[in-house]
Amino acid sequence: MPDAAEQRRRSGALRQRLITALVLAPLIMVSVVLLPTPWFAAAMAAVVAMAAWEWAGFIGFGSAAGRGAYVGVVAACMLWLWLGMPRSWDVYVLAVATFWWLVLAVMLSRTRRIKPAPVTQPGLAPLGLMVLVTPWLALIHLHGRPGDGPWIVLGLLMLVWIADSAAYFAGRRWGGRKLAAALSPGKTWAGVYGGLAGAAAWGLVLALLLRLPLGKGLLLVLICAATAVLSVVGDLLESLLKRRRGLKDTGAVLPGHGGVLDRIDSTTAAAPAFVLAILWLQGVL
Repeated sequence: MPDAAEQRRRSGALRQRLITALVLAPLIMVSVVLLPTPWFAAAMAAVVAMAAWEWAGFIGFGSAAGRGAYVGVVAACMLWLWLGMPRSWDVYVLAVATFWWLVLAVMLSRTRRIKPAPVTQPGLAPLGLMVLVTPWLALIHLHGRPGDGPWIVLGLLMLVWIADSAAYFAGRRWGGRKLAAALSPGKTWAGVYGGLAGAAAWGLVLALLLRLPLGKGLLLVLICAATAVLSVVGDLLESLLKRRRGLKDTGAVLPGHGGVLDRIDSTTAAAPAFVLAILWLQGVL
């Protein structure tokens, strides 16, 4: 049992997390629903740029110049995807990203020992483009679809938040067997099951809100549950990279949540697969 001081620390941290979430969540929701897609793309690009600054630390860039240069590369990549790449290619990029996350899930499941990171890891530079840019592409592609595109984007973000929260509270309540002790000692299978339950429940709500027929509604519930599972992979990847660098958080811009990467790690893995599945469900693929 934790002592009184530890319990107070945890309660204070949880309170800080909740306050930050209560401030950010309405702002994000309003932005998703009301902003035109070009403005939404720009807003999300700003978030990705902050995350890229933090990712540059994983690569080993300690100076502001080095980190700024990497942010510039990421920004240029997003600009090309927005202005230079045909929209018909989006599906192929998302398919590659989804396949990569599935392969990574297998690789992470076999990780038993974490080695300290070398001073620099150049291989993480292109990897950052996959992790940061493809979810941005997924979100703006879905947002730009006529009709309910922005609302489904909001549904995806709500899905990740609900799954994360359900996993957190289920893990705290029941604990039990560790999911990946080497990567993230705090994560348990009870948390995974809690996240799955929350995601499935939210999938049912989405199906009702979108007035889907029974068959498509059940498929959406399964898509939401599978997305929640994949979102854990994004979380575990960030945990691995932080442990290799001896970091607790990637930054301190979000009180109670650490850095931007600490907040969006689940979405990085979830977004490409979810959007690809939604396009299939809607009969686009």
